[in-house]
Amino acid sequence: MKLPFFRISSKANDQPVLDEDLKTLHRMGYAQELARRMSGFSNFAISFSLICILAGGVTNFPNALCAGGAFSVTVGWLVGGAFAFVVACSMGQIASAYPTAGGLYHWSAILGGKGWGWATAWLNLLALFLLIASVDVGVYQLFRDMGLSGLFHVDVSGWHAIAIGSHLSLDPYQTVAIVLILGSQAVFNHYGIRATTILTDFSGYLILGATVVLTASMFFFGAGHDFYRLLHFSNNTGAAGGGFYPQPRPPLIAFLVGLVYPLYTIAGYDASANTAEETVNARRAVPRAMIHAVVWSVLFGFVMAISFVMAVPNVAAAAKDGAESWFNLFNQLPMPLILRQILVISLILVNYLCANAAVTSTSRMVYAFARDGGMPLSKYWKSVSVTHRTPVPAIWLTVAIAFAATLYTPAFAALSAGCAVFLYISYAMPIAAGLLAEGKSWKEFGPFRLDRLSKPFAVITIVGVIILAYAGMQPPSDAVISYAIAFAVLLAAAWFGIERRRFQGPPIEKERPAEDFAKIEGALS
Repeated sequence: MKLPFFRISSKANDQPVLDEDLKTLHRMGYAQELARRMSGFSNFAISFSLICILAGGVTNFPNALCAGGAFSVTVGWLVGGAFAFVVACSMGQIASAYPTAGGLYHWSAILGGKGWGWATAWLNLLALFLLIASVDVGVYQLFRDMGLSGLFHVDVSGWHAIAIGSHLSLDPYQTVAIVLILGSQAVFNHYGIRATTILTDFSGYLILGATVVLTASMFFFGAGHDFYRLLHFSNNTGAAGGGFYPQPRPPLIAFLVGLVYPLYTIAGYDASANTAEETVNARRAVPRAMIHAVVWSVLFGFVMAISFVMAVPNVAAAAKDGAESWFNLFNQLPMPLILRQILVISLILVNYLCANAAVTSTSRMVYAFARDGGMPLSKYWKSVSVTHRTPVPAIWLTVAIAFAATLYTPAFAALSAGCAVFLYISYAMPIAAGLLAEGKSWKEFGPFRLDRLSKPFAVITIVGVIILAYAGMQPPSDAVISYAIAFAVLLAAAWFGIERRRFQGPPIEKERPAEDFAKIEGALS
């Protein structure tokens, strides 16, 4: 296995490479409808922005601290990061062979059959819609609590949800804010991949810079330098963790549920695959970008996690703060006001850009699935703007569904907690299909190969996802079980009722005349 860690550039004006990209796409039965203007770095940046260690790495800090204490924060981060690396390598091998938009769905359909691909698509879309919703709600909450209240001392105590019936509640302030946030993200995506790549490139640099500043601040203004605490395991489930995990659990379970911290954070790197048709030299750039995004997120996130633990005056007391543990830590740091303001603004901005990258990724998944007839009203969602060369209807559908997911508070809270579970199950599905197909029906590989590590990595992925699913559905996220069962029943009913006969899947091994491609591409030029 040759791991491409050092070079992630590819030039958008390299005509021989662009010609090869076009031939590869035509061989898979698709015309070049989207504009191929994304460099290798931009493809990396979109996954790095979507992972965004300053999003999950901050807001989900209590998931680890209130589980196994400092040990879950530090060692748990490395364990989860190593698993994410294995998954990224396995996905990268498939992406190198089949570089198309909506990669997970396409890979599953090619390697496991159209039914397996159809189920993968819906599971991945569910997770991505929830990812956008959860991050944008986080943007609003950061803006309200750390921006308006923390920096500008605006009284937001009356900004709360209003009950509508027994199960539905509505927060008018949040609703208006989410409309503005999602609307602006849709506009950025609407007006072309160039605008999006500028934002994601900037986001990549901002995440690195803000992470370094935040980490240095934690070390400099924090409580001390007791490195022994980094490896101290303390079972904080139950009352010891402020009730974050309601019932006390055995130590092993405490450690497992703490793994949701790194794996919720280090997720979304399939964005590189979803933008493969817009990336130059995709067969090499996409796997390289995914692996880069994971590796650098793990490394920077690990040092950042260490700084959080080191900055806490008393780990046991911090754990008792439960969901507020990180925010209380940050608010108590004796840093200069200007530095605090810079960090708060950076945190809000990187979370916004994280969700913007998620809109890009999800809309490409919607477009790719609709292109093959997998979505209701597919003919609308598969269209591409002649002016902007972006899937405009898919973009606006994406933000509309993400907005709807923020309205039903109880369901949203439960499903957003299971976002990592649904994402990683959708990652495992094409990898599992590849494990069975490799050397049999799967004989075409790209320039990135795992060779002898391919099947061991696939097995690790499958076993790891089963463990993650178990951990991610423990209280207080146990409601995810009901939603997962309901979603599975709904998918089965739809597939065996109508979709098995109607849905044709991707154009695998279906020859299309060159005139078809020329007609489609000519209409967009």
